[in-house]
Amino acid sequence: MTGADDSTAPAEPEPGGHAAARLRLLQEEPRSGPPRRAALAGLTDTWLTGLFAEAVRDTGVRGAALVATGGYGRAELSPRSDLDLLLLHDGKASPADLAALADRIWYPVWDTGLSLDHSVRTPAQARKTAAEDLKVHLGLLDARPVAGDHGLVTGLRTAVLADWRNQAVRRLPELHALSRDRADRAGELRFLLEPDLKEARGGLRDLTALRAVAASWVADAPREGLADARRRLLDTRDALHLATGRPGDRLSLQDQAQVAEGLGLPDADTLLRQVYEAARVVAYAGDITWREVGRVLRARSARPRLRSLLGGRTAPAERAPLAEGVVEQDGEAVLALAARPDRDPVLPLRLAAAAAQAGLPVSPHAVRRLAAQTRDLPVPWPAEAREQLVTLLGAGEPTVAVWEALEAEGLISRLLPEWERVRCRPQRNPVHTWTVDRHLVETAVRAAALTRRVGRPDLLLVAALLHDIGKGLPGDHSVAGESPARALAARTGFDAEDTAVIGTLVRHHLLLVETATRRDLDDPATVQAVADAVGSTAVLELLHALTEADALATGPAAWSAWRASLVADLAARAAALLGGEQPPAPGPTAPSADQERLAVEALRTGEPVLALHARTEADGAGSEIGVELVVAVPDQPGVLPAAAGVLALHRLTVRAADLRSVELPDALGEVLVLRWRVAAEYGALPEAPRLRADLVRALDGSLDVTARLADREAAYPRRRGVVPPPPRVTVVPDVSSLATVLEVRAPDEVGLLHRIGRALEGAGVRVRSAHVSTLGANAVDSLYVTDPEGKPLGPADAAALAATVRTALS
Repeated sequence: MTGADDSTAPAEPEPGGHAAARLRLLQEEPRSGPPRRAALAGLTDTWLTGLFAEAVRDTGVRGAALVATGGYGRAELSPRSDLDLLLLHDGKASPADLAALADRIWYPVWDTGLSLDHSVRTPAQARKTAAEDLKVHLGLLDARPVAGDHGLVTGLRTAVLADWRNQAVRRLPELHALSRDRADRAGELRFLLEPDLKEARGGLRDLTALRAVAASWVADAPREGLADARRRLLDTRDALHLATGRPGDRLSLQDQAQVAEGLGLPDADTLLRQVYEAARVVAYAGDITWREVGRVLRARSARPRLRSLLGGRTAPAERAPLAEGVVEQDGEAVLALAARPDRDPVLPLRLAAAAAQAGLPVSPHAVRRLAAQTRDLPVPWPAEAREQLVTLLGAGEPTVAVWEALEAEGLISRLLPEWERVRCRPQRNPVHTWTVDRHLVETAVRAAALTRRVGRPDLLLVAALLHDIGKGLPGDHSVAGESPARALAARTGFDAEDTAVIGTLVRHHLLLVETATRRDLDDPATVQAVADAVGSTAVLELLHALTEADALATGPAAWSAWRASLVADLAARAAALLGGEQPPAPGPTAPSADQERLAVEALRTGEPVLALHARTEADGAGSEIGVELVVAVPDQPGVLPAAAGVLALHRLTVRAADLRSVELPDALGEVLVLRWRVAAEYGALPEAPRLRADLVRALDGSLDVTARLADREAAYPRRRGVVPPPPRVTVVPDVSSLATVLEVRAPDEVGLLHRIGRALEGAGVRVRSAHVSTLGANAVDSLYVTDPEGKPLGPADAAALAATVRTALS
């Protein structure tokens, strides 16, 4: 059939008519999802058929067809999707006539504002281009005739599909490499706060790749859940296009609430969780499919040589035992032939533990069989089940893939019902790299490397898995998580004493890092509070390891050598107190040798003395150059705002800070010592003499730091994006008998600490010590302040001071 010769082809109205029809279709609320995408593709087909028929009549070209490829070929048109079109011809028309034919189609499409990816080729040219360009070949696998000579299109499809299958040994590894490179660039969709629905791993591009693998006949993706995942991702993209009125695949923070509303979801978190669930299904299907592709291709390459050695016979696959009921076959952990899942409720955990310990993937067929046939474990669990869980958690990095295999078939939620609440739960804090569930598994992986440091590795690993189990419950997740953690520990067979320890670790898993970075460790009340919370050195040892594992599993911004040293110092002081040692009496801190040298010089000259120390710090994500700036200044008003302002003027970002008054021996006097961990925003670090000169000028008033910072802020307006919540300033009760403690939570902006210092100076209070902690885009600053006589403020004065600082920051 030659559609181009059909004089009865429907006439298409003017572009404005098509645009109006599109608008009516998109505004029909009940018509959404797959029906609307199909209707949109049909409407576009009708319009393009009319354009093609009119163009053929005008130009007289015969032997041509208009072909939809890519997403349009699959009829997956979102409201603002671009059109992938191929003008296919038999090569008989002149170049001028073909150009005229193409122009009569392309220009009306452009006039509507739609994006267009177009080409004009013969079947031979299309095959040649596909052989050279993998993306073109993938698009042609979904080729669909829209208008014109359908026979021409059918011939091309048949040839392209045959080429794909014949070239699978070369093309599939190329496609796999392309998918891995794209994932490296775009990240994992199921963990991103602003995911790219198409390009990120687990997104629409991966679904297209899985279709291409299936078309090769080499392997096929697991079908369970894939259709729903595709629909959910496409529905989300449809809602995104309607919400923003523009093409795009990135689900930005500022659009998520509107997209959720468009999909009838209660909030943005529900939207993200659904997107993450879909991406997890796609990513897991991809892992299984590419593993099978590799196995088949390796077998194909080895088969001729192996058959020659065996005289034409095929060798049976070897099965090496791993555990009772579990064997290794073809590089996977599978069930033994004699395994009876219906009679062995521990078998899922035994399979998982054996696979993780051997560093093997779990056979998806084995996991599916276990999900269908295994009975639930008795309560409490038998000792073997608990031991196998601990073994799985202690395997390190291989635990992740094994855990995800069990989770894909619902086995994790059956074993640990509390897991369902945290599964795929997003974390809005940008410091976090992972969703809640993956963060918990990552924490167990990190804890596995620390088990030699503790007396009870099993308690450390289980607490690592459960420490954030309270997220999603009302209130503080640490407090809310204690009860479900205790219940789960008891159900898995831990005795009452061990269950209590796990509950304590979950409740206080943030205690060490928050205390070390926000409290004055020289205040006896600080260490006493930690000792009272943990109760014993054994629990303290576990909590110290859990703190490190949790921070390392959170993200690069959550851990550094600086934080590690502060936490270790606190843990050592608390251990000494629990061991019977008495805390030092309250008073000024004795300086280190380096600080004493700087302090003596500051008193001798009466001016600030600075020292810069650069060092490489291991931070859990590699290493970074950390710079410690120590400033010693004779005690005088205005030191904190002046020093903080000078650092801001020199574009030094404060990662952490500590300010305290130290008393020199032999009654030489008191000196303020400020220790800063800083990094340059860009470029090289400033030289210490320049910093010192500006600090001297700031202290004597010849450098107006406030005005200079205001000029900088005016020259660089606030970046567009989500407006951060307002600063919060609170009085923290019962943490010090020596001072009043203010806690400031605010966006980490230029000059923040300078403004805080000015507010405190203006209020006439003394800063006894300051502790700065920066996590991502947020700062948490704790300040120990007293009245001019060195005493804590009364409740009314403390509340007034908090209000003053809050006003200064607002």
